[in-house]
This record gives sequence, C-alpha cells and structure tokens, in this order.
Amino acid sequence: MSTAAAAPTAGDVPVVKKGGKKKLVMLAAVPLVLAGVIAGLWFSGILPPLIGMGPKDTTMAEHPADVPTDTAAAVKPPSFVEVPEMIANLNSSGKHQSFVKLKARIEVGKDADQPVVQAAMPRILDLFQTYLREIRPEELRGSAGTWRLREELIARANIAVAPARVTDVLFVELLIQ
Repeated sequence: MSTAAAAPTAGDVPVVKKGGKKKLVMLAAVPLVLAGVIAGLWFSGILPPLIGMGPKDTTMAEHPADVPTDTAAAVKPPSFVEVPEMIANLNSSGKHQSFVKLKARIEVGKDADQPVVQAAMPRILDLFQTYLREIRPEELRGSAGTWRLREELIARANIAVAPARVTDVLFVELLIQ
C-alpha cells in the first residue's frame, strides 16, 4: 500500500478571480447613483425645462392693453344673473327655529346663457328653497359649510338650466339666525 499524495500542479489549481463582488457592487451602484442624480435635478427644477415640461413662457404682457387684439377679443367679462332674496327656515331640531337669508348672483359661462337662466329662475328658486329647508344650521358653520352650500347650489342651478351652464354662485348676503 502506497500512500502517495500527488502534489498539486499549477494546471490543477482552480483560478479564483478577485474583485467579482466589487464589480457586482459597482454594477448595482451605478443605476442607483444615476437615479439619485436624475431625482435631484428633477426636484431642484433643472430637469423639467430641459425636457420641455417647464412653466409656460412668462414673457407675455401683463396688462390687457399690451395683449394682441385677437386674444383681447377672446377675453370677456363674466355674465351674472341676480337671484332674488330668499328667506328659508332651516331643518332644526327642537322648538328653536333657525332661518337663513340668502341673496346671490349666478355666474354663467356665456352671454347667450343669461336669458336661459332668467327664464328658469322660478325653477332655480324652488330648488334652492327646498335645499335650504332641508339643511341643518350646523352644516352651514364655517367656511367649509359655505363652500358645500355653494357647490350644492351650483349643482342644482345646472340641473335647472340644462343645457346652459352655471359656472358659479356668488353670495351677496348670507345670514343665518
């Protein structure tokens, strides 16, 4: 029995390359660094104008007299229709009655819609009154309550004047007692 151990030769030893993990880390780090640079340019406001997503050109004239005549004709003042003053009792619980007094103006998108709104005024008043009678006083508290009231009145006015369009309801007077 011979126990001869063969000595490894240069051809038998596997060659291990050093730096394989370093290359892998570098390949993963390059996209991350690139994404960081792009995000930094985007949030700093440098990149959007470069790719055509920046703010519009602000070199236009600020005064209406300086605007070219073709665009000055396109800008029209809004049209308003006066809503008669309304007083309605609110839906309050208990013996204490609450009232709302409302005077408003309806803004229409086109001058041609003004006669349509005027003709539909009885329907608008009916829709406004029935909505006001159903609302509770606590729903009108604060600016959020006023905003909700405005949005509901716009929706009801648009139902009454369809196919014309109401763009806004402006409160001239709003008193809650």
